Amino acid sequence: MADLQDDIPATVEIGADDGLPDDLFGDRRPAGELLERAHALLAEHPVADGYSGLPWALRHLPWYDLELGEAAIDTDVPRLREGHVGALFWSLHLSGETGGERAVTAALEQLDLVRTVVESHPEGLRLVGTAGQVIDARNCGRVAVVPGPAPGAALDDSLGILRVLHALGLRVLTLAGTAWAGESGLTRFGEEVVREMNRLGVLADVSGASPATAARTIALSKTPVLCSRSAARARRPHPANLPDDLLAALGEAKGLCMVPLTAEQTGPAVPDVADHLDHIRDVAGPECVGLSGTYDSGVVHPRDLADTSRYPHLIAELLRRGWSETELSLLTWRNVQRVLRSADFTARATQQRRASHARITELDAAP
Repeated sequence: MADLQDDIPATVEIGADDGLPDDLFGDRRPAGELLERAHALLAEHPVADGYSGLPWALRHLPWYDLELGEAAIDTDVPRLREGHVGALFWSLHLSGETGGERAVTAALEQLDLVRTVVESHPEGLRLVGTAGQVIDARNCGRVAVVPGPAPGAALDDSLGILRVLHALGLRVLTLAGTAWAGESGLTRFGEEVVREMNRLGVLADVSGASPATAARTIALSKTPVLCSRSAARARRPHPANLPDDLLAALGEAKGLCMVPLTAEQTGPAVPDVADHLDHIRDVAGPECVGLSGTYDSGVVHPRDLADTSRYPHLIAELLRRGWSETELSLLTWRNVQRVLRSADFTARATQQRRASHARITELDAAP
């Protein structure tokens, strides 16, 4: 990552004279006026950020106060307010070799940390689990915290553990990296996991999953599928980025591709991120695109997008390119709200369905 940081070319802050005509991307206003307009738009339609590594980052700090501000991390309440972030999905990160029972313990510890952090910052944060609670938190001037995504390894191949994690607040599960969601797609047990997630209201995240797993999950799930950290492979050939055929399928199924603000996946500068957003909007539709800051997850961010306060600069770039207010409101807030509402509705509609007690050893046993 250090080498990647060294390769990032110097760019100009939005609002500075870059020597380019004001109407290069479709808006003739000066850059400073675009930035003001971006702030105004985000005040009405704040950012719902699809991936934050904050819980893991806080484990390594001896003391912190998110409401006062923390220079050692990318996220705190003052910068969330400056960047107009209204909701955050907090990743329940596990270390690379964590598996089995230890993965379950680690996920529970992460959920406990999330609850502890939110409860100790009541003036800035509120733990939520539904679309309605997200709106309530915003109306009360709090940033909504949604627990997840958690890696599929946290289930230890048990649907009972999935139900326990959901009862403790988990709302997004990443399928990649499990025995039941591999290169050849979902196994029979994997399909049962997706059905049980639908019944509970837990969203499926297929970022990093194989094309076969992503395609089968999109076809099977009764709720929209997320890609919590995926950009356009046509713009940058990163393995976690999506090819156009999967983007189109995700768009047809009303799923959501949340573009990460990382130099590795999207490029070193704000215009590179905007190129991915343009491409996904054109291929999958404006209702399929969202944002994932991936802050505090140990990655290098594009220049001018160093922390959670910088979202207005990205929105100003999109305004310059001619994105409408409707498209931007979908990107920042409304698409995530739609997906959360869909998960809530599906869970209510399937309340009478019996909980599955299927075992991986029964469904995926060799013939």
